[in-house]
Amino acid sequence: MKYKKAFINGKIYTVNPKAEWAEAIITVDNKIVFVGSNEEASLHIDTFTEVIDLESKFVLPGFIDSHAHIVMGGEFLISIDLTNVDSPQLFSEKIKIFAKDKIGKWITGGNWNHHNWADSELPRKEWIDEDTKSTPVFLQRMDYHMGLANSFALQLAGITSATPNPAGGEIIKDANGEPTGILIDKAMDLIYKIIPQSTDEVYVNAIDAAMKLARENGVTSIHDISYNHHFRALQKAERENRLTSRVYSRLLLTKSSSFSDIEIEHNFGSDLLKIGSMKAFADGSLGSESAYMFEPYNSNPNNFGLPMEELTNGKLKEMILASDKNKLQCSIHAIGDRAVSELIDIAEAMISENPSWDRRFRIEHAQTIRPTDIKRCADLGIIISAQPYHLFDDGCWAEKLIGKDRLKQTYSFKSMLNAGVKLCFGSDWSVSTINPIKGIHVAVTRETSDGRNPNGLIPEEKISVSEAIKCYTINAAYAAFQENLIGSIEVGKLADFVVLSDNLFETQPSKIKDIKINKTIFNGEVVFSI
Repeated sequence: MKYKKAFINGKIYTVNPKAEWAEAIITVDNKIVFVGSNEEASLHIDTFTEVIDLESKFVLPGFIDSHAHIVMGGEFLISIDLTNVDSPQLFSEKIKIFAKDKIGKWITGGNWNHHNWADSELPRKEWIDEDTKSTPVFLQRMDYHMGLANSFALQLAGITSATPNPAGGEIIKDANGEPTGILIDKAMDLIYKIIPQSTDEVYVNAIDAAMKLARENGVTSIHDISYNHHFRALQKAERENRLTSRVYSRLLLTKSSSFSDIEIEHNFGSDLLKIGSMKAFADGSLGSESAYMFEPYNSNPNNFGLPMEELTNGKLKEMILASDKNKLQCSIHAIGDRAVSELIDIAEAMISENPSWDRRFRIEHAQTIRPTDIKRCADLGIIISAQPYHLFDDGCWAEKLIGKDRLKQTYSFKSMLNAGVKLCFGSDWSVSTINPIKGIHVAVTRETSDGRNPNGLIPEEKISVSEAIKCYTINAAYAAFQENLIGSIEVGKLADFVVLSDNLFETQPSKIKDIKINKTIFNGEVVFSI
């Protein structure tokens, strides 16, 4: 027997340009079968219909997070959290407390940000060595492009003063040539390769924790970055009916030939779990001063960032062209303006050399981008997947690293939309909050966490509430080939929508961040309610 629900008395913003507003939604099982007025809806309600009164609340399509890390983020939720640490002293103290009952076991996680403390000094292994003598520790910076290893972890990895920097990475050393414990980008792989693989139990707990957080924040679909063993764990979660958010899984580009060999193409899978997009890196991050720039960082005239070896030796281009030729979408990380520009060069070659198809090539982040390259993205149909909340965090210190002129070319959301770029939004969770309401708040106000930009950082790049909503819904659905399934509230689409405490269009921009999720409806079921 099919199960019918009627959601009535709402202020429903459908994100459907043909009928933007409605009062009622009727679902049968997991599909939307009616969207319209309360009066019209009453004609479809019978004694077998479950009626849910929306109490005049504001309703949107379920939020789609275009860039998140489900398993890594879930493991972070069950490990140590250094997100709000604001001094070296508190950093050391929290590690000391956490490590007391972890002797001999790997301690990972962290999400620390050295720009949060007064002098922005990078942490050193000496800060934690005394309390972790027999415990290996590797704590990632919030952007996952830099990490701190203690002496025991360095010893296990064989990292010494004689260890050379790997291509695309750096081992930070002190004046005496000794490793400080800080590893950047590819240098972190020296530690990652010796950290034991997580157990099945850890994966289960991590995914369940991530799903709980997602539904509490109204996120009904996630474009995941799936590293080794993650997709297998996500398949297990789907089989066991533990997914309460749709997952669009992007696997490592280095695996693309395996997909091609077994003839998998883009957007393959079920409505709950899909694959067919491949992820790679062109550079590092701005906070780690490893984003690849045309001009050097202010702190060091010799530092232009760290391009990945695959970018400089042509391997990235080779893999992208091969993946695209086999109709696998590419989603490539690029943060520095030079990394973004060189990636667009690759996209131009891909489009000119490969057969035409609906490729939807994606640049993830595009944090700094020249105006001429924005136009190139629009002309080439390149999707930009950005994370507005990063502006809230990075806007406090970015000028110090790259200066005022380049700062004007960061998070250029309005310029992108005006140029016709298909822009979608995500969080990069657990690098920053998964909460899309806070992302919308930043996109609309461009406020920064230090409170020094009440009118917004680069205010001319503010976007409207409706534009921000579309970036978190229908644009994000398009970026995953799913605009006919989700992203708007329309008849025939899957029943994913959220009920908010307040109307985004009627809330002062500065107050948007305080809006709460009242209900999350996923696949026709209420999976979260306050």
